[in-house]
Amino acid sequence: MVPRYSRPAMTALWEPEARFKIWFEIEAHATQKLGELGVVPPSAAKALWDWWATNPAIDVAAIDAIEAVTKHDVIAFLTWVAEQVGDEARFMHQGMTSSDVLDTCLAVQLARASDILIEDLDKLLEVIKRRAFEHKLTPTIGRSHGIHAEPVTFGLKMAEAYAEFSRCKTRLIAAREEVATCAISGAVGTFANIDPAVEEHVAEKLGLAIEPVSTQVIPRDRHAMFFATLGVIASSIERLAVEVRHLQRTEVLEAEEYFSPGQKGSSAMPHKRNPVLTENLTGLARVVRAAVVPALENVALWHERDISHSSVERFFGPDATITLDFALARLTGVIDKLLIYPERMMKNLDKMGGLVHSQRVLLALTQAGVSREDSYRYVQRNAMKVWESDGQLSLLELLKADADVTAALPVQEIEDKFNLDYHFKQVDTIFRRVFGEA
Repeated sequence: MVPRYSRPAMTALWEPEARFKIWFEIEAHATQKLGELGVVPPSAAKALWDWWATNPAIDVAAIDAIEAVTKHDVIAFLTWVAEQVGDEARFMHQGMTSSDVLDTCLAVQLARASDILIEDLDKLLEVIKRRAFEHKLTPTIGRSHGIHAEPVTFGLKMAEAYAEFSRCKTRLIAAREEVATCAISGAVGTFANIDPAVEEHVAEKLGLAIEPVSTQVIPRDRHAMFFATLGVIASSIERLAVEVRHLQRTEVLEAEEYFSPGQKGSSAMPHKRNPVLTENLTGLARVVRAAVVPALENVALWHERDISHSSVERFFGPDATITLDFALARLTGVIDKLLIYPERMMKNLDKMGGLVHSQRVLLALTQAGVSREDSYRYVQRNAMKVWESDGQLSLLELLKADADVTAALPVQEIEDKFNLDYHFKQVDTIFRRVFGEA
């Protein structure tokens, strides 16, 4: 966890104290059910919960000191709790194995992390929607291969992002459901020494589903899908961030990150206003995606269990969720304060002498009876003159002076094909598809 890229609520989920508190709840709930089943004395769970009601401080250093001797984190924790609770604590962990605690705890942490990330996505979607409607009909140039193509609106760019992050939210909700499972099944997952009713009880108390077949660990295909989903969200963040970075280039400057009073863009060049936040988001996306391949590799564990997955998850469980939480919040801030320059957009749109309207003339010629091959040739030969003049010539004027074109199309009809509003006639349709309203 790098403090620079961490936010308190998400970071708190992964602190040792939080982990040990979840471990205790798992053990105490299991002991309570064991008491109800008559496997252990009911007094055992009462002793645990009575101690817990005093809101005891978790002595992480003491637990670590025990682990330094035992070389086993769960045993170290159980030993420390027993020292606090007394003799009744010996009934903890009856019929359980360490993975019952570790995997169920991780499921709780990932579920709670998901809730924070879903809230982050909701805030981002709200901001994107506001900017989309604000610029629903703000004309700008659409680009393919980085080259001017045809007119779009900046609102459509935002609508596209909204639809993408809506899909991200849907995927994350599904991934949360899939990863939030509880396993209290004992050694190799057979329930030989613990009743399945204990697992059901713990799952209910912690808001988890039960794992149908856990072997000795929760199958890691669930976790692989979860972290793959985080990787996709990170890539969507990067896609929007890269769009902003391109739009902020000096030669384009159709939009740029907010530049606050007192902010400095460069240690050497006082004039600089750099897209540092969106560049940062590109880097953070790489960090989140770095968890995907290890999560996939964790699926192939030996037989009923091994711990090759454990050390990996101790890294990328916190790192991926904390980084993605920060990235979503940062992107929300970027879009919320993004500076939009409609006049520059229009200037860029007009830069190439009307080339953006070439397709409409092509289609009109084919509809007037000219073959597609000839239509393309008539328009392209004029378009290339405009291109080579760097937009100093006008495609409209060249077409009106082309005898082959005017033989098929009246001048007025040619001029009509250069109407910018034509390109925006379906914007409301797209908005209704995305937002349910226009």
